[in-house]
Amino acid sequence: MNGRMINPGKAKAEAIVSTEPIGFYGGIDAKTGIVIEKGHQLEGQCVTGKILVFPCGKGSTVGSYVIYGLHKNGVGPAAIVNAETETIVATGVILAGIPCVDGIDIEQIKTGDMLNVDADAGTVDNA
Repeated sequence: MNGRMINPGKAKAEAIVSTEPIGFYGGIDAKTGIVIEKGHQLEGQCVTGKILVFPCGKGSTVGSYVIYGLHKNGVGPAAIVNAETETIVATGVILAGIPCVDGIDIEQIKTGDMLNVDADAGTVDNA
């Protein structure tokens, strides 16, 4: 699948997919990488080392620093893939150095799929 590079880099890992937007501030614990947003479809699951796939971000601009905190604490995702990356997620992945691609039809990706993300080329493919 071809998309747009938001932040360069490459990753190969298992996908964890949400059809719901993710709010990082109050949504993911920056110390553990576990989704803590009550009622979210990924509640209780860990994003560490996975390719986090979701339509778009939501919520506070502090979410950018949560993404950075996930990386700094060694519990961040290997890459992020979005249908549309808005400024909160874009700022966070740039601060953290996490590969990120958007413009992807995320409905084609399922949790557990092994993915290759080549953000330099703006591509996401099955591994």
